[in-house]
Amino acid sequence: MKGPTPRLLKKFACRCLRLRRYLNCPGDGRIRAQIRAETLLWALIIGEVLRQGAFHAVEALVRSRARGALGVPRWFGDDALAYFTERLDLAAMRQALAQALQQAKRNKAFEKCRFVGLAVDGTGGGRSRTEHCRFCRATRDGEGQVTGYNHRFSLIAVVGSDLVLPLDVEPYGPGDSELAASRRVLERAVEHLGPRFADYVVGDGEYAGAPFLHAAGELGLRVVVRLKANLPELLHAAEARFTGCPPMQTFDSGKDRVEIWDASDFDPWDSLKWSTVRVLRYRQLKPDGTVFEAYWLTDFPESEVGSRGLYTIAKSRWQIENQAFNDGKNRYGLEKIRHHHENSLVVGWMMSCLAMVIERLYRLRYLHRGGHPARSAMDLLRTLSLSLGGKRATDTS
Repeated sequence: MKGPTPRLLKKFACRCLRLRRYLNCPGDGRIRAQIRAETLLWALIIGEVLRQGAFHAVEALVRSRARGALGVPRWFGDDALAYFTERLDLAAMRQALAQALQQAKRNKAFEKCRFVGLAVDGTGGGRSRTEHCRFCRATRDGEGQVTGYNHRFSLIAVVGSDLVLPLDVEPYGPGDSELAASRRVLERAVEHLGPRFADYVVGDGEYAGAPFLHAAGELGLRVVVRLKANLPELLHAAEARFTGCPPMQTFDSGKDRVEIWDASDFDPWDSLKWSTVRVLRYRQLKPDGTVFEAYWLTDFPESEVGSRGLYTIAKSRWQIENQAFNDGKNRYGLEKIRHHHENSLVVGWMMSCLAMVIERLYRLRYLHRGGHPARSAMDLLRTLSLSLGGKRATDTS
């Protein structure tokens, strides 16, 4: 069959993203393994790409006639995947993901993007009725009774262009918080990617605290975060400055009308070691009359990025919501528990990130060469699924 196939996708990951070494040696911690690690790892990755990431679903795929087309040399059971993910090296997987993104940047995957950003945010996933691991966090009803357990983790993704690539996750441990987990995953991402890979980090209002802002600055990143009521003095000063004044810029963004106010001479609060704070306000008017308004603070100087560019950077905050969390949970296995073991949980989340990175770079960059239009995610999924049918022998009886 002509067109994309799982085997061609694997070849792309090995050659173009330079993942061959990792796919062959992923850091297998099993003792006297009977099934090769690369067989299990690729089965998990292609299962995620085909949106069949549950271990039972992967087992069904490799036991079917489609196994040869998947590029998986032998069949196995779901218990083999559980044992494998319990002992898979997370550090090697994180390093491989970062290397794939570095290779993508060398291949000019972000050449049309002036500023490459990192978006960080926390989310939940992996619900269960009983407590199984130290990452289980109790959920309670209005009366304080435990109704079940959930898992929380911070995710970091590369944003700023049409290519949104999730990079790493960090679970909340006992007594942990989103801010602490996000700071750890940000520091690890910059260590793996290098200090010059990204230009800024963008986040919600929870990150508008001096410790996180200082930590991002020490990593060599500009910061763009939402300004909310947790900084009342700065918010009130910005409201007093901008309310009642005509917008400094007005432009169309798609079907929306956008109005912008921008000033870079606000005083920092006591614990913030900045000389001044720049605040951006925008009002986004929808065709149906709906109005969205938000305030953002940053240390980007006006000489480096203008008001309209800063608005675009601030809006990249929603890329992690739409193209990492929503896609990851609704289309991939980011919210599922494949095997309730501490290492297996994080491996499952990281496997979703790795599958999204390979699929998006293949679909939006590799297949988009020349005059070919970019394929939609559903079109690629349909093409890969149809390729599993293969050719049937002609009946000559």
